[in-house]
Amino acid sequence: MTIARVTEISATSPKSFDDAVEQGVKRASDTLRNVVSAWVKEQSVKVENGKVAHYQVNLMVTFVLDD
Repeated sequence: MTIARVTEISATSPKSFDDAVEQGVKRASDTLRNVVSAWVKEQSVKVENGKVAHYQVNLMVTFVLDD
């Protein structure tokens, strides 16, 4: 029987939402073993001086627990 766990993480990027997702998944994979999927729960931007300064995503990351 396979058991998975889901955890929420937040990641940011000055480039794009896609880059924020990539950075979040990369960082989660550095800490968690057996990451199998992630979905974007929320997206937001930080605005500075009338321009987008940072893209932020909240990700739900699924990983399979070791036997």
